[in-house]
Amino acid sequence: MTNSAAPEEPKYWVKSVARAADILEALAAPSQGNGLSVTEVGQACSISKSAAFGMLQTLRAYGLVSDDGEGMNRRYRLGMSLARLGDRARSQVSLRGVAHPVLRELTRSTGMASRLAVPEDGHAVVVDQVELDQRVRLDLRMGQRELPHCTGLGKALLSAVPPAEAAAVVERFGLPRRTSRTITDPATFLSHLRDIARVGYALDDEEDAEGIICIGAPVFDDRSVCAGAVSITGLKLGLPAWRYQELGGQVRDAARRISVSLGWVDDTDGTDTAHSDEIGS
Repeated sequence: MTNSAAPEEPKYWVKSVARAADILEALAAPSQGNGLSVTEVGQACSISKSAAFGMLQTLRAYGLVSDDGEGMNRRYRLGMSLARLGDRARSQVSLRGVAHPVLRELTRSTGMASRLAVPEDGHAVVVDQVELDQRVRLDLRMGQRELPHCTGLGKALLSAVPPAEAAAVVERFGLPRRTSRTITDPATFLSHLRDIARVGYALDDEEDAEGIICIGAPVFDDRSVCAGAVSITGLKLGLPAWRYQELGGQVRDAARRISVSLGWVDDTDGTDTAHSDEIGS
């Protein structure tokens, strides 16, 4: 088995380390819940049985692989040391550190201010932002709490939690009207959240403030739990409607880049967004 995500061999490529990584990937495959035999590992990684056995025993010594059974019935699985290393890796990753370069690129490519928010008590709290270097600036303040039902960040975060949890937030905080375009009917709003989850981004089309649009998308961690959301914000004046879908795709892609850096694995086939990339409000 060759890791399809692996880069081409660089100057200092170590084949034995690459083979060990391929073995771990083979054991991590969802279909291998019962483990693999030495022969199956060798076949999956395109290496000899003896090479596979040596690699497995070395990885086992470090707790990266575990085994059970005897002789021909011996099966190999991922070791619990990987869980410890995963916890360490998670603690060393800073959401802001990972997201900030992506925010800069998002602002450059869209011409709009970009922000990063984390969930807190049903709301979105802005923890980082990249503004445009121009005369007209929007009032986007760090630490600001975004409403969950009428902002790009808030709706993006709410779309990424279980429906029952989203309904509880709606019941707790209500859907206060901010503009004539704010969704204030609970059933309509919960249906709107399903549309957001389907296409992967949320549109605030003058729902929080007149003349302002905001497009947000959720960010997921290695456990597929929503860790935050990114958004772009700008003036609606002169912005054609067809640009919303284009900008939404850019925000969604930026959120996915951050998610992948956090260890998230996209297990969808892309069909959810293939049929329609538009959100009705």
